[in-house]
Amino acid sequence: MKKGRVINKIQGFYYVEIENNIVIEAKLRGILKKVNNKFNCVVGDLVTLSEDNSIIEITKRKNLLIRPIVSNVDYMAIQFAAKNPNIDFERIHLLILNALFHKVLPLIIINKIDYLSITEINLIKNKLAYLKALDIPLFLISTKDNIGLENLEEFIKDKITVIGGPSGVGKSSLINILQNEYILKTGEISERLKRGKHTTRDSNMIKLKQGGYIIDTPGFSSIDIPDIKNKEELISLFPEFQNFNNCKFLNCSHTHEPNCAVKEAVENLKISIERYEFYKKVLSLLNERWNKYE
Repeated sequence: MKKGRVINKIQGFYYVEIENNIVIEAKLRGILKKVNNKFNCVVGDLVTLSEDNSIIEITKRKNLLIRPIVSNVDYMAIQFAAKNPNIDFERIHLLILNALFHKVLPLIIINKIDYLSITEINLIKNKLAYLKALDIPLFLISTKDNIGLENLEEFIKDKITVIGGPSGVGKSSLINILQNEYILKTGEISERLKRGKHTTRDSNMIKLKQGGYIIDTPGFSSIDIPDIKNKEELISLFPEFQNFNNCKFLNCSHTHEPNCAVKEAVENLKISIERYEFYKKVLSLLNERWNKYE
């Protein structure tokens, strides 16, 4: 039996990379296929193959993203451009929330810094200073002038990284720089893709030069507040709140209650005001959602 990782899926065929960069075409066997579910086996899954190259076992996943459908992700790279288009700072908060909800470490990439003066770069750093309290890495890069790419490459080396960003931020340019010259193009895959426009193809894992994979993230603009179940779960997705848990009330929502340690930390600039306002906005929207289904 062989073990490997699913790196591509086309028309019910799974492409599994095993030792020595060998890619094997496989199908699900028996009980794994009984339930017709798109989450049965997904790109990123660690699997066991039988002698006839059937997938007979799927290792328990450490996480599962829905957009794109991919498992066992290490990092979610959130990419924006320093200019043209301008940074959507609120969108960054929302994407961080989604990453933490899915148990994936986010990292922020700001491309096109060659457009900026030192003063403008420092303004962006100050605007994103709250990332330090969340232990979220920030990479300021220029794909055009090859600035900051070495640090980013080293950070995501041997990891699985999904990357998302609005159009015009240079995401394709970055992926082209990071990816391995080796392009997965077996005869079987080419044959599957010849089936025309109705061919279904899941997320494609692109091999990196330094080791690891990167996966493009479709549907970036449609990502919304995740399916957070209650106030306590929401609070847990704001790591900077965790150091201020000595509120007067145990079930404090950190909004209107007296003697709230989080509100006090915001007033004392120990928690970002922008982050706190985003938290209140999300809580308000979730309250509407929760009340609707009560």
